[in-house]
Amino acid sequence: MLPGSSKGSDKRRGRIEIVAEILEATRKGAQKTQIMYQAGLSFSQLTYYIDILLKSGLIQKFEKERRVLYKITSKGVQFLKCYKELERFLIKESEDAIVSINPQL
Repeated sequence: MLPGSSKGSDKRRGRIEIVAEILEATRKGAQKTQIMYQAGLSFSQLTYYIDILLKSGLIQKFEKERRVLYKITSKGVQFLKCYKELERFLIKESEDAIVSINPQL
C-alpha cells in the first residue's frame, strides 16, 4: 500500500494499487466473486480491470471443474514484485522525509 492509499485513510486508490490487489487475489486462482470481494470492487469495476489484465498478459483465464478462474501469470508476478519494491521505496522515502523535518520522531 502506497503512502496515502485508501487502507487507513480517506483517499481513493489508484489504478495501479487496484491492479496489485487483483493480482494478489489471483495468486492461487480465483473466481470473479472472490477477486471482487478481496479487492473491494464492484462487479462492473472488476470486469473492466479483468479485461485489461487479460489483454496485458498479467492474468490468465482457465476453467477448473466447470468454474472459470483467473490466475496471475509470470508477467503479473513480475509486475507485483516491482510494485512492492516501489511501495517499500516510497514508504522509506516518506519516513526519511518526516524524520528530516522533525528529527525528534
